[in-house]
Amino acid sequence: MASRRVTANELDFALLEAGPRDGPLALCLHGFPDTAHSFRHLLPALADEGFHAVAPFMRGYAPTEVPADGAYHQSALGSDACELHQALGGDDRAVLIGHDWGALAAYTAAPLAPERWRRVVTMGVAPMAAMGEVLLSYDQLRRSFYVWLFQTPLAEVALGLDDMAFVGRLWSDWSPGYRNTWDVAQVRQALAEPARQAAAIGYYRAMFDPSPPAGRYASVPAGPGIPPQPTLYLHGEDDGCFVLPPELDVAATLSPGSRYVRVPDAGHFLHLEQPKSVNGQILEFVRT
Repeated sequence: MASRRVTANELDFALLEAGPRDGPLALCLHGFPDTAHSFRHLLPALADEGFHAVAPFMRGYAPTEVPADGAYHQSALGSDACELHQALGGDDRAVLIGHDWGALAAYTAAPLAPERWRRVVTMGVAPMAAMGEVLLSYDQLRRSFYVWLFQTPLAEVALGLDDMAFVGRLWSDWSPGYRNTWDVAQVRQALAEPARQAAAIGYYRAMFDPSPPAGRYASVPAGPGIPPQPTLYLHGEDDGCFVLPPELDVAATLSPGSRYVRVPDAGHFLHLEQPKSVNGQILEFVRT
């Protein structure tokens, strides 16, 4: 993999990439608390299939710039994806892949500019039409404690305490048994500065901000939608972050041609825990 920087949506992005730059773009978006390194298994696999595989560090995560306007709502994230498509020379062959917050960005970007994306893959956060049934369940509310903590002034203190031990505990809870030491070290590096920690928390605070998107985001949907493209949704059977009952038919909430796959022996970071299985599912889906 190579690294470089591009400017998109008036923001300086750092990214990892692999594969030919004239190949179809495969844009891979990470979540919290994570980095672009999360796609270190998937990028080379996509490159081997001829894709220009790119994983940016999301806005606010070092070495990407902290946005001057402090915008972290989903309209900004969806706009980032679409503007990165243009900056990277994407065309109508492009595919969009997102995990966690990256999945929410994909749910916004795919319907925002459907002509840019041929297929969509999301992981770890199901579409809201499916999640709506479980978001207020006791089991999910218990797992989502950090979302509510991040609405308070204690959030920055809790996240930064003891060399961000909070991050390591989330990884361990969300993907039990996965050896996360290296990944957590990358997150600590990406969020080492207080401004970076505030940025990561800002994504969650923006979720509950009732203000409509303003400025250049005024015409962008304020929240996630359903991608009009065929979409593959992957969920780890042992996900400790999001409850998803086995009987819930996620594919029924998506567009025609979509698929839903539960990945055994995997938690929230399924693409790192079971890379061979996850890569295989994604490559089969994006080839067609």
